[in-house]
Amino acid sequence: MAGGREFKVSTRKQEVVAAALPLQEHWLPLSNLDLLLPPVDVGVFFCYKNHSSPSVAASRVGVLKKGLAQALVTYYAFSGEVVANSVGEPEILCNNRGVDFTEAFADVELKELNLHNPDESIEGKLVPNKKHGILAVQATELKCGGMVVACTFDHRIADAYSANMFLVSWAKMANSKSPLTMVPSFRRSFLNPRRPGKIHPSLNDLYVPVTSLPPPPKMETNDHEDRLLSRIYYVKAEQLIKLQALASSSGCKRSKLVSFSAFLWKMVAGSETGNDVERSCKMGIIVDGRSRLADENDLMASYFGNVLSIPFGGKKIQELNEKSLNWVADEVHEFLESAATKEHFLGLIDWVEAHRPVPGLAKIYCNGSEEGPAFVVSSGQRFPVSEVDFGWGAPLFGSYHFPWGGSSGYVMPMPSPVGNGDWVVYMHMLKGQLDVIGKEGGHVFKPLTFDYLV
Repeated sequence: MAGGREFKVSTRKQEVVAAALPLQEHWLPLSNLDLLLPPVDVGVFFCYKNHSSPSVAASRVGVLKKGLAQALVTYYAFSGEVVANSVGEPEILCNNRGVDFTEAFADVELKELNLHNPDESIEGKLVPNKKHGILAVQATELKCGGMVVACTFDHRIADAYSANMFLVSWAKMANSKSPLTMVPSFRRSFLNPRRPGKIHPSLNDLYVPVTSLPPPPKMETNDHEDRLLSRIYYVKAEQLIKLQALASSSGCKRSKLVSFSAFLWKMVAGSETGNDVERSCKMGIIVDGRSRLADENDLMASYFGNVLSIPFGGKKIQELNEKSLNWVADEVHEFLESAATKEHFLGLIDWVEAHRPVPGLAKIYCNGSEEGPAFVVSSGQRFPVSEVDFGWGAPLFGSYHFPWGGSSGYVMPMPSPVGNGDWVVYMHMLKGQLDVIGKEGGHVFKPLTFDYLV
């Protein structure tokens, strides 16, 4: 079913789950790359069908809590809290304060959830509002016996790669049939700045000290028409293959992510009309630096924290409208390639060091509406939705949820839990942009329903 129905969520119990073993209190500094993140929270949720065994269904919350307490022994940063140090920078106080855990009940069946519109079905209901600590968890039993397990975490402490590691480890701890395969590393020395630093001038085009930002524009209180909304779409593998073919040229095959991003860039540019076509439209793509920074014997694959950069391109809206998809894909490849190097990430670490204790921020997140539209694409292709099995089966569905509150849009394509090459795409975009994506890109972007997942 395309739409859902209104429902209420009632809290049954709230408690704090701490690590199962005592931890020695200590301070864990954030790395220079962590310091580039503003204080925003990220949500992620998983939907599970009713389990056929009544004993398993009845014990699910206890299994979740026990597994969480065990996982927090190695992922102890999630059990601490963020505190400012003497110069005002955030650090983690690893004091095992624990994770706020909420048990809830929703008078709705799983099949009635409107997955296409998480603003209606997920936000403020099934994903917890984190009030304390670094991580919050909510387990919501549904009327049909299904369950939604959701987390909210502080983005300054973890990127999606780190959160994915934790989620899989938590599931393995809960599901004792699965051995723990990866222990996280918190060795900040992996990301130490160089002495002396070496900063490429291009980094000043991508990042800015917050003290150099103009004051935020005043928001019109009656401007409801073009607000940011969250929507989830389904994209078939055959459409991705077609986009990839259109985006590739001269014997150069572009990746599905580059092809998809180029298509979306053209869609967003197409949402602008009239004199707006003279403005620019910016798109960034988040790059994970782990593989770029890894040496032969490195532990970067298990590094917990943020290892991200956000290169972006800006083109005139009219140009994006008129040019072919393969031309736009070439532009995406070009700005992406410049950041996909070890030197780029080492230089970014040095850039942050040169400006400390003043925080830096990715410029694309500071986009004013008068400058033209801007959005960021974050590849969620490593989202391990099928591995988050706590002992009662893999989720029927899972997604990140990031209505982050800024002026720039955010898009995360993730693999379909069906495992057939299809994508699930979370979007947090302006209403006008979503309208055009639905109208002009409706052959690619289908509103998500449970019909695609069974």
